Amino acid sequence: MIGIIAAALCAVSIFSAVSLSHTQQLSKAAVDSCSDAVQLAIYLAGTMSLWGGLMRVAEKAGITRVFERLLSPVTKRLFKGCSEKTLKNICMNITANMLGIANAATPLGIAAVKDMAQSRSKYAMRNIAMLTVLNTASIQLIPTTVGSLRAKYGAADPFDVTLPIIAVSLISAVCGCIAVYAFSLKGRNNALK
Repeated sequence: MIGIIAAALCAVSIFSAVSLSHTQQLSKAAVDSCSDAVQLAIYLAGTMSLWGGLMRVAEKAGITRVFERLLSPVTKRLFKGCSEKTLKNICMNITANMLGIANAATPLGIAAVKDMAQSRSKYAMRNIAMLTVLNTASIQLIPTTVGSLRAKYGAADPFDVTLPIIAVSLISAVCGCIAVYAFSLKGRNNALK
């Protein structure tokens, strides 16, 4: 579906440029945006490497275990029927997201989803949906990616958006969790009929 939308946007852009005789501007914009994308990727790679390394140091130093203990009462309630290994991956995933290093969180989330999919728990699908919602909401205490982008583009205070980001991500996480529970209850009620 995303491929169809991207193709449609490209087709509309090309049609508009040709019909309005702006093909030179379109060509220049395409080349410039490719260059900007590569520069941005290199810039973000450095930031992600730094935070990914710090996450690894935090894991080796036992700091992430503290987050694990703090999050475990919540994760055990949200993710019923999960093994300790799966809960650890979920906690690490949420911790990485909270620290603003979503790229470091991705492998942990994938490992947790694989474990949940292979388990024979009746809650497996709900747990996968819940983890997807929490990753999408991405509660961030330190929005490093957004801060890095804002710093790159000259923001006077790149991290002044931290409180609004925390508020919005908390609200979306709570609404998403409620929706997952509501849909899982509706599915269970439909199965009983």
